[in-house]
Amino acid sequence: MDRNQKTGFVTLIGKTNVGKSTLLNKIIDQKISITSRKPQTTRHRLLGIKTKDTSQAIFVDTPGYHIGQKRALNKHMNKVALGSMEGVDLILFVIEATRWAQEEEELFSRLKFHKDKLLIVINKIDKLKSKNELLPFIEFLRLETGLDKIIPISALKSNLNTLESEIFEFLPIGKHLYPADQVADTTLRFMASEIIREKCITRVGDEIPYRLTCMIDDFIEEEIIHINATIFVEKESQKGILIGESGNRLKSIGIAARKDLEKLLSKKVMLKLWVKVKKDWTDNQALLSSMGYKGD
Repeated sequence: MDRNQKTGFVTLIGKTNVGKSTLLNKIIDQKISITSRKPQTTRHRLLGIKTKDTSQAIFVDTPGYHIGQKRALNKHMNKVALGSMEGVDLILFVIEATRWAQEEEELFSRLKFHKDKLLIVINKIDKLKSKNELLPFIEFLRLETGLDKIIPISALKSNLNTLESEIFEFLPIGKHLYPADQVADTTLRFMASEIIREKCITRVGDEIPYRLTCMIDDFIEEEIIHINATIFVEKESQKGILIGESGNRLKSIGIAARKDLEKLLSKKVMLKLWVKVKKDWTDNQALLSSMGYKGD
């Protein structure tokens, strides 16, 4: 082992829709975590890997922490998010610029026991109406949390180099766990299901994204990759919306998903989609487990 090597686990935690997945994709410089404007897009614990010279950071992207929803799926997502704090070397508490409300307070009440490895990342500073809002908010956070490690960024536009430098500085001495060119630790089947789910989310209204999931039935790797997938919803009405008039919405989902899959796999993809109803699957622990929503 190179004695100069540094390796560590870095978890990203925060409430829903603060830009954790966008931030991870930007740091890794590859899309490994799906994103959308809809809250609760990320449902699983995902690993992204960034190797730079002798340092390797293994990032843990987590579902957004949220309160007020009691279905089994919501409980699962919060459990995964909170569990990601254990056994890591650095916690990035991602919040949105000038936003500090009940969810942030409740989450910090758990994070404060890990202050020695906690760094607050203020995201979306590009959305501020005035730059003059930022410094008072940073000072408020210092008083509220007792932390000095606070870095403002825009995951899409600015200050990522400062954040990356802080992350790599924090990593402990240790042997790299992954090859230097590996950027994710997940299966192609899982990534395919997430790409399909992302295309569904971006093409339907506000209710259905929280009531749909995708499972890969077949993933056959030949000269042309054949993928058969089933999209599950909770109601017949949701099925109709997802399929669309004359099947046009489902066709649009398939075209967009196939395009991303071919980019990911560097091969031609034959994709077939089905939509099925599983009543109240989001509140049925047995069904959740069978669909892959386990302990992560």
